[in-house]
Amino acid sequence: MTGVHVRSAEPRDHADVAVLHHREWGGPYVVVHDTQYDLRELPTLVAVDGAGELAGALVYRLADDGLEVVSLAASSPGLGAGSALLAAAEAVALAAGMGRLWLVTTNDNLSALRFYQRRGLRIVAVDAGAVDRARRLKPTIPHVGEDDIPLHDELLLERRLTPPGGRP
Repeated sequence: MTGVHVRSAEPRDHADVAVLHHREWGGPYVVVHDTQYDLRELPTLVAVDGAGELAGALVYRLADDGLEVVSLAASSPGLGAGSALLAAAEAVALAAGMGRLWLVTTNDNLSALRFYQRRGLRIVAVDAGAVDRARRLKPTIPHVGEDDIPLHDELLLERRLTPPGGRP
């Protein structure tokens, strides 16, 4: 995406980010690793295109020696906003002294698996049945996901970070 700029979300971004989260997750709540998060309460990076329009948003938290990507969504996938947001999240993690960038996705999300693995993240764990458990907190999670794949499991992906001139 030519001319995309990533910055911390500002109050003027909240409505557009809310629309994006409603499209992607059905609202501001996501459930990962048996925890429900309100995306409105976590730090958010936004990608803005040259016209000043929201191109994507990445919600994160700093925990467990790393930056967890809680949500990453692009307004129009495939144009580079996701890559720019992920690179900015890595910079945030390194600035905070974190040793890894990590996230959870679901077993059906083949496009996300492709995206993240192409950017150096590796599958390090599978939590069988995690999505089934998550439905207790968020019953609107579908039973069948992308490509008609039954939706049951969470996959943990991570990439160890190396500070510039340092060791991982």
